[in-house]
Amino acid sequence: MKLVIAATGASGAIYTQRLLEQIDCVANEVHLVMSAYARQVAKQELEDFKIPAAARRHSESDMNVPFVSGSARFDAMVIVPCSMATLGRIASGASDSVLLRAADVFLKERRKLIVVPRETPWNLIHARNVVTLLEAGAIVLPAIPSFYSRPDSVNAVVDTVISRILDQIGLPNQGAYRWGEEKGSTKTSRNKN
Repeated sequence: MKLVIAATGASGAIYTQRLLEQIDCVANEVHLVMSAYARQVAKQELEDFKIPAAARRHSESDMNVPFVSGSARFDAMVIVPCSMATLGRIASGASDSVLLRAADVFLKERRKLIVVPRETPWNLIHARNVVTLLEAGAIVLPAIPSFYSRPDSVNAVVDTVISRILDQIGLPNQGAYRWGEEKGSTKTSRNKN
């Protein structure tokens, strides 16, 4: 697959990190765009933000990247985390950065655009912007973890969201918790106290 992974300055750099760790960047062509604020937040939140060597890094101001043109074929774009400011700019059709232009192209070409807002609570403007993106064809996947798999670490909690993202992209997701399926010797449907 050909993928664009983008990150904004909302808190939640661990989501970007875990997604990059779980995508095979050798088997898939992965392009990474991080806003200046995303890099700043990653430095603040994580001791060592790691970008896979096979991932192609791009500046947020370099409009010569292939994925900002509708003629270049890409399978999906994920913005994780997606600040509400970025979500609002996408909803308004702004295209003044690589990240925004790419999101606009994915929408106009009817390609899979997944936005992962992490901010809460929302105000009415946020809610209306989310509706606008849904109506335009985006997948809005808030970074809301699940707990029925009984995650036992921060990474395990984060991975409940990453599993949903991987499912939406259509990539293999071996560690995903599937309700009602057997996993090892433990049945995943909840019969426990």
